Amino acid sequence: MSVFTPVSESELTGWLKRYAVGELVRLEPIAAGIENTNYFVDTTQGRFVLTLFERLSAADLPFYLDFMSHLARHGIPAPAPLADLSNTLLSTLNGKPAALVTRLPGRSLEHPDADACASLGALLARMHLAARSFPGYAENPRGQRWWARAAVAVRPFLDAPRSTELDAELAFHATQRFPDLPRAAVHADLFRDNALFEGDRISGVIDFYFAGVDCLMYDVAVCANDWCLRDPKTDARFDDARLAAFLAAYAAVRQPGPEELAAWAGMLRAAALRFWLSRLYDLYLPRPGMLVHAHDPEHFRRLLALRAAPGGAPWPVS
Repeated sequence: MSVFTPVSESELTGWLKRYAVGELVRLEPIAAGIENTNYFVDTTQGRFVLTLFERLSAADLPFYLDFMSHLARHGIPAPAPLADLSNTLLSTLNGKPAALVTRLPGRSLEHPDADACASLGALLARMHLAARSFPGYAENPRGQRWWARAAVAVRPFLDAPRSTELDAELAFHATQRFPDLPRAAVHADLFRDNALFEGDRISGVIDFYFAGVDCLMYDVAVCANDWCLRDPKTDARFDDARLAAFLAAYAAVRQPGPEELAAWAGMLRAAALRFWLSRLYDLYLPRPGMLVHAHDPEHFRRLLALRAAPGGAPWPVS
């Protein structure tokens, strides 16, 4: 369980007095995630999620909270941050910045089918259209500047073949510049476990704390690399039906321009590299915490090799 900062019921009861949410009924740690401490919080007036931020500072957080609020106001099923009685969205609990947001219904899908991928594609396009009017700015926290720092940090742990692979991929991306592609605030981490479904409807998109301003197509690539695989654990090749359904549904709401389609192969590689590096970093340089779960970096190394191969990055939308 990824809990870095324990919170007791008595501590939370005192903290909740600053909100008009009633009395605490239940406090439950959330096992998912490796960056923040999260709890389900039930009160006499509703169901919420408490997040204590382990990586982001209080100065960084308004971008993320404002972005979620913006999307929720535009009909996207994003968690809505709650303002406390002093009308602020952020406070401090046990020495960490903390926020309370609405808890969205539904559950994530471990094996989404083509219909689920189509639902995601349509919702992602709606998110991107809504994000174009969001005025906030924050650099993608796992963009190319971070890649360079992370590569230096993990290199001592890599064998020669993997170090060579990493160098080659970084050299490729050093030549890739897309100043004219449409950009906005993007989720940048919308994996299967960050979308909730009720039946065939997406009822929630969660965990926006890797969001930042980047190319919209990068966000599409992050989703494709997780949702549209033949098997998310054993086979990183694309499932043609899932990929086609996802991209067709996205394009029906927001049609990418020719320059975006030309950049698609590079975006898939960028998305794969970002998660290979972050998995390596989490494995070899973990933050001290309680029962922290680190994902296997080899999955994204194999995925990256497939995306970098000739013909490994189709856009099957006419």
